[in-house]
Amino acid sequence: MSNGKKALITGISGQDGSYLAELLLSKGYEVHGIVRRSSTIARSRLESVHANYKDRQLTLHYSDMGDGSSLVRLLGHIRPDEVYNLAAQSHVGISFDIAEYTADVDALGTIRLLEWLRGIGSKTKFYQASSSEMFGKVLETPQKETTPFYPRSPYACAKAFSHYITVNYRESYNLFACNGILFNHESPRRGENFVTRKITKGVADILSKKTDKVYLGNLDARRDWGYAKDYVEAMWLMLQQDCPDDYVIATGVAHSVKEFAEEAFKVVGLDWGKYVAVDEKYFRPTEVDSLIGDASKAKRILGWAPTTSFKELVEMMVKADCADAGITI
Repeated sequence: MSNGKKALITGISGQDGSYLAELLLSKGYEVHGIVRRSSTIARSRLESVHANYKDRQLTLHYSDMGDGSSLVRLLGHIRPDEVYNLAAQSHVGISFDIAEYTADVDALGTIRLLEWLRGIGSKTKFYQASSSEMFGKVLETPQKETTPFYPRSPYACAKAFSHYITVNYRESYNLFACNGILFNHESPRRGENFVTRKITKGVADILSKKTDKVYLGNLDARRDWGYAKDYVEAMWLMLQQDCPDDYVIATGVAHSVKEFAEEAFKVVGLDWGKYVAVDEKYFRPTEVDSLIGDASKAKRILGWAPTTSFKELVEMMVKADCADAGITI
């Protein structure tokens, strides 16, 4: 049953976008999503959304975060009650190779959305996907909303710009605009070029005899990993509050890449050390050694808390990749 609300999700075909679309549809929203036009149709993550919510309204629109005029036309046509800006060039390592593109989409794309909201004096509520990568070379541990940023990649710099410009527009033009500073969050829908999915898919490929090694970069890097489905609920909760604010979303527990690999291979009874090798080409010009978040503000105000443990998350991802490969474990 419809609740009469309309939401627009940029980046709807990504991991977070697909989970958020499911959540909003389950709550009766009319959901609109932005997808980029390309020579291939990359919407596999949305297949389950269509399958599970055939009776709900989900509409996809062609647009691009780099095309301000198309965004303005689309926003004017839809007039959404809520906008969730999840679109980004979100791979940290790749951002070093395509820094200008990353800045255009991840930073200036946010301004294009905010300018529309400012221009019409909109009551539309706005969510900006900030990132724990903004903390970079961390100045305190754990990191919370007041921790200074020290970005260490073009991606993190672009996200820091978007974070601050969202705060600026909120304070300057009285917009309902929130930043969600989400720490690493994974799922079976994570892109295959991200280290977590690279590991879990590597397990399936090794069992399928497609390869005999998984090549990784810095095994000592530590991250606060949570489940993406838990985290999109926090996005929604932020826009249901009476006043806009910024929130860290995290589990409060950090694990190394080595620990992730060890746990993933343990699921299928293999010794990770026999199958994982380090390749220096995966090291970045500047590394972020350790990130761990303090989500106490989100727990206190939003009533949010993670529901999925690190071990459960890794097992879920390994089993999903094995199932895709036709392997029962």
